[in-house]
Amino acid sequence: MAEAVTGNLFIVSAPSGAGKTSLVRALMARDPDIAFSVSHTTRAPRPGEEDGRDYHFVDVATFERMVEAGAFLEHARVFGNYYGTARAEVERLLVAGKDVFLDIDWQGARQVRAAWPEAVSVFVLPPSRAVLEERLRGRGTDSDAVIARRMAEAVAEAGHYREYDYLVVNDVFDTALEDLAAIVRAVRLREPRQARRHAALLRDLLHAQ
Repeated sequence: MAEAVTGNLFIVSAPSGAGKTSLVRALMARDPDIAFSVSHTTRAPRPGEEDGRDYHFVDVATFERMVEAGAFLEHARVFGNYYGTARAEVERLLVAGKDVFLDIDWQGARQVRAAWPEAVSVFVLPPSRAVLEERLRGRGTDSDAVIARRMAEAVAEAGHYREYDYLVVNDVFDTALEDLAAIVRAVRLREPRQARRHAALLRDLLHAQ
């Protein structure tokens, strides 16, 4: 019997407003073998967010107990709130053969790469600074001061693009989606995974009498 084929772990990072979450959700909608790891957070749910879909919302005491137990593949405190990716959830999905996407920042990406060196990382860029600011303002919920702070954070985040395996520019959404899908397909075609998937074929070809 061929060895079970497990999924691949993908890290996706981007400045806020670059559209990474929309890209991952669109990819999931067309590919049933892709799963999204839902992070834990101590921040309050925003309007329209659902526990278990957008985040696992927990209190600080619960989060800190999970940290002490080594439950997180990566975690960080951002603007007074904790965020973390549960290791057990990622491993469960990978064993089920799913390709798992983590939507995390560069700090979390460093932690994941240290713990999971085979993870494939993708950085999503906006087409320009002007477009990024336009997208942030388009939400219509933030003041000029908040927009300025978010822009500064976005520029700082973008400065870490060299740490990633792939760069995708989200200018035309459908093109960026195809680029992300191409990365997934290329990773799935790597020799070790294909060799496990097609073990019977290889035995037949290489050991025929």
